Amino acid sequence: MNSMPPIADLDLRRSSLCQLLHWLAVGRVQPQALADAYQHAIERLNPELNAYVDVRAGLLQEQAHMADRRRRDGVIGRLDGIPLALKDNFDMAGWPTRAGLPGRERPMQDDAHVVARLRASGAVLVGKTNMDEGALGAATDNPHFGATHNPHRHGYSAGGSSGGAAAAVAAGLAVAAVGSDSLGSIRIPASYCGVYALKPTHGEISARGLVPAARRLDAVGLLARSADDLTVLLQVLAGYDADDARSRRRRVAFALPDWEPGNLRAGLLPDLAAVGVQPEVIEVFEAALAKLPHALGDRRTVDFADWDFARNRRAGLLLMEAEMLGTFAADLANSERPVSARFRQMLGYAASKTAADYAVADQVLDAATLKMRRLFAQVDVLVLPTTPQGAFPLDGSVPDSQADLTSFASLAGCPAVSLPMGTLPNGLPIGLQLVGARGSDLRLLELASVCAATLDVEPTYPVLA
Repeated sequence: MNSMPPIADLDLRRSSLCQLLHWLAVGRVQPQALADAYQHAIERLNPELNAYVDVRAGLLQEQAHMADRRRRDGVIGRLDGIPLALKDNFDMAGWPTRAGLPGRERPMQDDAHVVARLRASGAVLVGKTNMDEGALGAATDNPHFGATHNPHRHGYSAGGSSGGAAAAVAAGLAVAAVGSDSLGSIRIPASYCGVYALKPTHGEISARGLVPAARRLDAVGLLARSADDLTVLLQVLAGYDADDARSRRRRVAFALPDWEPGNLRAGLLPDLAAVGVQPEVIEVFEAALAKLPHALGDRRTVDFADWDFARNRRAGLLLMEAEMLGTFAADLANSERPVSARFRQMLGYAASKTAADYAVADQVLDAATLKMRRLFAQVDVLVLPTTPQGAFPLDGSVPDSQADLTSFASLAGCPAVSLPMGTLPNGLPIGLQLVGARGSDLRLLELASVCAATLDVEPTYPVLA
């Protein structure tokens, strides 16, 4: 019998996924106690934070009880007993998939591919998290379900469109979370909320059962409190799915994490201010680089004069808006539970465009692929801030440029990691982004771990006690 003293709920909520797996393995904590700690925190904190839009205590307890029983029987999965959050644009059998829209209350019959994998791994699915309407936005200020507040400062944006998921992880209301990323929807809230995020190589994780934004851009994204946690989640969720048209059998083999520190060729943009990065973000970024002379030793300025960040981000947004006209046709026609005027206006913009306009926007994807090939023939990793600015007040204007720096990896289909790199003068966190060639997911995560250990600037989780 384990004679160690029980672990306090606050210590459970501040721990990483890897730490909790260890404690579960040695019997320091049981799945039921872990679920109780998170359920109590959600009941107490979510009314103010609004990270979750659907939590069912009975189902949470049922899953935890089953995890307890599996551990007693000695047959467990990789994530057995770990409480995880799910963005509300993934199907989960028995739950509605609202996608941030008002008229979607029908329970789904089947699990999304990632949900099925999580269930098979023994994960405890806590609930569905808040998001921007239709995943079309980066503020998670939803007109139907309310705004998610940044755990670091009430009244500030958590980012989006996976803002609820990022806020839940930062605030200790989930160990980790699964969301979606089409132009930066995982990495932007990770930057604003001070957590870690991975947008994998496109197609590496099946998107079947994810409400599409733009299938050529959509990626299943991961949020956690350490880079090592992201690695565990990637290993559980990655793999071929014959029922997903975008999934292929290891079309780009994972590159082993075998970069030699000091010999890594790190690419830097020549002028961050010229691409709209705010001065205070540049200051934090340069301070972070100064602390990483070994991990990012061989630094090279890369030419991005041929890449218009704002214009190409807008092209990607048009691809999303155009596809959403079909995806959300029934929602647009629903007069009893109407979508917001803003959402209708954004999709109306796409409706006003021609097929030729769409074709021009679509050509940006080929340009991004070619740009990626040329870039990663010169360097191993592109290093830049995750977002041009930090979190902003919910009652203020929403910056158009939030996804300018994240959209390149999405358009090129390559992996990107965001990790905390420091705090802005107002005390809010900001993220460092690492972008690599297709298939370099594990290498990026290893580099993120090295950088994080050196920087040692992530917040003390949970942000909300």
